[in-house]
Amino acid sequence: MRKTLLLIALLAIPPAARSAPAHVHGAGHLDVAIDKGQITIALELPLDAAVGFERAPKNDKEKAALVAADKALKDAAALFMPTPAANCTLQSVKLDMPQFAGGEHADIDASYVFRCAAAAELKGIETTIFKQFKRLYRLETQRSGPNGQGAARLTPKHPVVSW
Repeated sequence: MRKTLLLIALLAIPPAARSAPAHVHGAGHLDVAIDKGQITIALELPLDAAVGFERAPKNDKEKAALVAADKALKDAAALFMPTPAANCTLQSVKLDMPQFAGGEHADIDASYVFRCAAAAELKGIETTIFKQFKRLYRLETQRSGPNGQGAARLTPKHPVVSW
């Protein structure tokens, strides 16, 4: 119980505020916590992996790319699919897109919360994020839940966190 509460507290801290590994284009981070039928997902993604640049947009095409990325990341039910038998529904989405106040790297931070009616049936979460963002080639994933903790690397060929 204490470990679960600690992980939930850590997930509540925006990824940018935690000491994070080096910013790598094409690679993001995904943290998943499962506690009493609730799934909390924290995503950190280099802006370059989503739109192809990490600066203020220079033209209408780049502005449209930012809008499309924002829309795709807010559609959590299409991005993350928990085991269907668990009967999970999306509860909330929080998305923090870069504001281009300076700096040479920009990350997107997002958090998602799902509630599962049949939590015992939850065996994993599949993601379509690699289909949405072709420049993304891996997600380093950590998970914690009633079946323990673990880490995995998700890729376009292996887009499922399972336990």
